[in-house]
Amino acid sequence: MNTNTNQASQLPLMAMKEIPQPSENAAEITALVKEDGKITGYQLSSGQVLNKDEGVALAKQGGIKGVGISERNGTEYLKSIPDGTESNNLGNLPSITMS
Repeated sequence: MNTNTNQASQLPLMAMKEIPQPSENAAEITALVKEDGKITGYQLSSGQVLNKDEGVALAKQGGIKGVGISERNGTEYLKSIPDGTESNNLGNLPSITMS
């Protein structure tokens, strides 16, 4: 295997601050909550809607599967764990707005 290719495919994982171990009954994110085009929260497979901070906290407790924790400008957020499948990336999920 080409070492450079392998290293490049590991970059998204290495950029994550933390990858929590999900519990057996962990929920999946089914939609992104957006306001003015910015992600402000997550809708879970249970129907529960969480803001970004609540989503990060729940993921750290093992309550959300398929995500890792990243950080930008001192703010933590959830990011899909790269698995080679584009369709389950958070950016490809539908978005909802809260009224």
